[in-house]
Amino acid sequence: MMLTRTIAGLFLAAATLAGPAAGAQAAKSTKATKPATAPWPARAIRHDVPMTNMIRRAFAMGTRDSTGHPGRNYWQLRTDYVISARLDEATHTVSGRERVVIHNNSDSALTSLQLRLDQNIFASNVPRGETVPEITDGMKISWMKLDGADVALVAPQSGRLRGAGGAVTQPTVANIKETTTRVSLPKAIAAGASVTLEAEWSFRVPQSEGVRGERMGRWTDSLYQVAQWYPRVAVYDDLRGWDTDPYLGLSEFYNNFGSFDVTIDVPAAWVVGATGVLQNASDVLTQPVRDRLAAAMQTDSVQVVLAAGERGTNAGTNGRQQWHFTADSVADFAWGTSDRYMWRATHANIPGGKGPVLVSNLFTPGRLAANVEAAKLGRHALEFYSKLWMPYAWSTLTIVDGPEGGMEYPTFIMSTAGAADHETGHQWWPMMVGVNETWYGWMDEGFNNWMNTLSAADRAGRALPNNGGQGYGNTSGNEREAPLMWDANYGGPNYSFQAYGKSGPMLSMLGGMVGDSAVFRAQSEYAKAWRFRHPSPWDYMFSMQRSLGRDLGWFWYYWLFTTESVEGSIANVKTAGRTTTVTVQQDGQMPSPVVIRVTFAPTGAKLRPMANAVMTDSVTAVVTWPVDVWFGGKKTFDAALDFGGRKIEKLMLDPQCRFPDRNPEDNVWPREPAWVAPARTQGPPDPNAPIRPGTCRVVR
Repeated sequence: MMLTRTIAGLFLAAATLAGPAAGAQAAKSTKATKPATAPWPARAIRHDVPMTNMIRRAFAMGTRDSTGHPGRNYWQLRTDYVISARLDEATHTVSGRERVVIHNNSDSALTSLQLRLDQNIFASNVPRGETVPEITDGMKISWMKLDGADVALVAPQSGRLRGAGGAVTQPTVANIKETTTRVSLPKAIAAGASVTLEAEWSFRVPQSEGVRGERMGRWTDSLYQVAQWYPRVAVYDDLRGWDTDPYLGLSEFYNNFGSFDVTIDVPAAWVVGATGVLQNASDVLTQPVRDRLAAAMQTDSVQVVLAAGERGTNAGTNGRQQWHFTADSVADFAWGTSDRYMWRATHANIPGGKGPVLVSNLFTPGRLAANVEAAKLGRHALEFYSKLWMPYAWSTLTIVDGPEGGMEYPTFIMSTAGAADHETGHQWWPMMVGVNETWYGWMDEGFNNWMNTLSAADRAGRALPNNGGQGYGNTSGNEREAPLMWDANYGGPNYSFQAYGKSGPMLSMLGGMVGDSAVFRAQSEYAKAWRFRHPSPWDYMFSMQRSLGRDLGWFWYYWLFTTESVEGSIANVKTAGRTTTVTVQQDGQMPSPVVIRVTFAPTGAKLRPMANAVMTDSVTAVVTWPVDVWFGGKKTFDAALDFGGRKIEKLMLDPQCRFPDRNPEDNVWPREPAWVAPARTQGPPDPNAPIRPGTCRVVR
């Protein structure tokens, strides 16, 4: 911008110095060369989906394609972990040793490895996007080996770890103080080959007394939630190669799928809940507890497995016990433990699943009120989302209360009843559909927030809501909002809306065009196609288009790549003979179909149907024109209504509140006086509170 203005200034100065004639000649010359073309349209509607370099490469390699399904050459890494960990409650330290086999299923050799050391977010002088409850020393790595060879844990000094040609002579970690680090390799890992990484490490669990934990935490020395706790191999994919985005705190996951075999050593009498299936229940649980768990699998009611003050574990050895869990086809592992846990359990019957799922809820006695409905909510969520999208893949779900009141991991969530539905919903994205949540939070948090409103309505026996597409007009144009395709790690001050809030309105608008049931079906087909795989936004867009049988390039462009809105209104109404012409105006850049609800006088001329109209009752019709009417670039459209001359008493544009609009008041004809909503007392909005007559309820 500065360079262009400077050149323009120099041109003007030169013309002025040359005198009036020269200046006039320059102006004349400019005018003479102006293209003789028609003026630009009022708004130029983009029809296609922008394709970035990375997705173009994936198409060229055949790993992805325009069907929205994995391409014929699709691949992904697999990681298989064996971890032994020990909790020392006196020092609040978790120490562990791991062995992870990295299967290079890619089409090329790996010349380095990328590791995630998430515990370093609690260390001092580390970049992060939010405050942490306590500063610790982060993750301390004692040693690391790669296929038995020692890995140097310091940056190579000049000549120290390099040969004559400057090549690395042993595996080297350049920086173990950040949340992500690179392992340099002296020898590449060939395509199709595997390598084994081993490490020993420890960290202090941060205290979160009186504040929310940062994905984990502890209450003094009596309860621990442990997550993002071991050196983890980052994702290497066909889109960007190694995922090197730092862990800043807000954005969360992008992990490889694989297996976990984890042994957790805790003091005797402590109860452990974790990802996966407990393998040694007879070693750690008393017979009465095992009997109650078996009973919970036979009844729909929530069973008390362990009451307050009751010891539910065996004696252990030397005052300690080892709990052994395994899980397959998972992307992470987390756990919680306490010497004060109460335990309640039930089971979920999964439509199309392999059998009943054990739903456990662990919490301390003083937290009973916050947890009394947690297991029941988890059960409903598993059953509802399994029916809506695809069957839940595993045989357990464990809900653990603690300082982190809302966080998700495979088969394991940190929650009370308040977040049980939401965190259980994450078992679909990102736990089964492995989206890159760090970049595209809308494919994870956004989809989840949207479907939570569906689940809540189902529990209450209400009709499923439309999620308020019209309401996005109140946010559109706010410079604090980043487009959905912007890296959510750097989403800015409106990160929460970008990640959580916008997907619902987007899918509301889509449902307003194709029907909500069609959107649910297409979303299900997308989920099944990418089960235990890593879809990109383009895979989602093209999968939805394929399922719906529509080219929606314009729709994805405006919702995902911009922050534009529709801003529709009824600008004018004229009647001549039998025809009423409704001039619809759209002042925003995003187009939408024209949908008008027409209310007729109860008596009069015989109603004659229109081809693009649906009679909803004897005096009401909904008339629709496709979005294509705007593709020529106009901002106004004359909608001709001819129903045989019956008098029209009322018109309403966008009657289901689906299309983003800052001022819905001008969507009604005749115009109505300003309406003030009834005052309400403090607390959450009442879903049954009165709304403006003739409008629809917008769910936000």
